[in-house]
Amino acid sequence: MTNMLRARLAAPSILLAASMAFVLAFAAASQAAVKIQEVKSDKGVTAWLVEDYSVPIVAVQFAFEGGSTQDPVGKEGLANLMTGLFDEGAGDLDSDAFQIKLDDAGAEMSFKESNDAVSGSMRMLADKKDEAFDLLKLAVQQPRFDQAPMDRIRNQIVSGIVASARDPQTLAGRQWAKALYGDHPYARDDQGTQPTLASITRDDLKAFHKANFARDNLRVAVVGAIDADTLKKKLDEVFGDLPEKADLVPVADVDPKLDQVSQYEYDLPQTSLHLYYPGLKRGDSEYLAAALMNQILGGGTFTSRLFQEVREKRGLAYGVNSGLSNQSHSTSLTIGTATRSDRAAEALQVMRDVIRDMAEKGPTQEELDAAKKYVIGAYAINNLDSSQAIAGTLLVMQRDNLGIDYMEKRTALLEAITLDQVKAAAKRLLTTEPAVMILGPAGTLGESKG
Repeated sequence: MTNMLRARLAAPSILLAASMAFVLAFAAASQAAVKIQEVKSDKGVTAWLVEDYSVPIVAVQFAFEGGSTQDPVGKEGLANLMTGLFDEGAGDLDSDAFQIKLDDAGAEMSFKESNDAVSGSMRMLADKKDEAFDLLKLAVQQPRFDQAPMDRIRNQIVSGIVASARDPQTLAGRQWAKALYGDHPYARDDQGTQPTLASITRDDLKAFHKANFARDNLRVAVVGAIDADTLKKKLDEVFGDLPEKADLVPVADVDPKLDQVSQYEYDLPQTSLHLYYPGLKRGDSEYLAAALMNQILGGGTFTSRLFQEVREKRGLAYGVNSGLSNQSHSTSLTIGTATRSDRAAEALQVMRDVIRDMAEKGPTQEELDAAKKYVIGAYAINNLDSSQAIAGTLLVMQRDNLGIDYMEKRTALLEAITLDQVKAAAKRLLTTEPAVMILGPAGTLGESKG
């Protein structure tokens, strides 16, 4: 085994061992309050910090608002391609040299895009944080976008697009997005197409990076063995020399087009059913009531009304779920399942009956009490079980404008929700005729295409 290969294997192993130690340490004190500090650098970069010295790890997560909605028309897939190139060379380091330095620093780096943001994360050993932050600075400020890595990553994406062209779920998802969002950027495939990817040049990547990576659309969260004064300096080193303001293309809010049936016909043994109802913005005063209603309706894996009626009582599906979807420019409540094609009509009717009953009558007090208990109790397990998870939660809190004290207030806010509020949320969201999306054999439900 070469020394280089040993280094590539050793760094992740060290981080894994440290991460396991963090989980064990956190489990022992999971009920302790998470103390969040707001740290502002001299150049105005703000981060939320949770200091934790139980293990020698620092986790960083950050997001630049914008995402694939900023892809120019005809250049779809630009943001996604860019996120594959940040660790493929930066500054004076080409791809191989950058990867070797990253391994030597004992760090892990990743980037990804969504419709609404380009986000990144880095996990590093505390005693090598200087080297790790230096590499993050290069990646954020001076990505190279060299032609060879660019062609390689693009070919990987194209291979995935070609493979997915035979996948019914992928094809149906594209059709459904257009049916819901029309010509809005949310209807576009964020991976792009073969022609749009082929048209992307290095200059396109540089222009996108310059327009989107700025200080005013940046959110940062840090968790681990680092103090506030040290973090202030690192924030300026990594982000302080970025442009003050992003040059983002305005994106309009859009409501998904409801009251329609859209069917993708494919000869499958199972039919997938999806229902789209209105949602709520995260800052809406009824959002928490709607979240509790959703938990009772279909959010609780084994306890929800939909699960009990669709699976437990009738055996129509392996699972059924619902969830509130919150994007920067659109919201929805989505409900989905997959069932035998010859029983799809029955499953859809049962789902509609359960939803109608919730809209008309709402939940019982017993159901609401149980939902509160679960949602309050599961928060630490689902959101605070590792340094990366805590950093991710802090980032979401910032992006949703929940306030730095949200964790402290969350339990009281949920406890204060009344049965009447939850009933009102159910009526508000579920009385609208939904968009119904169907993937399965032709004529499964006797419905025509929407």
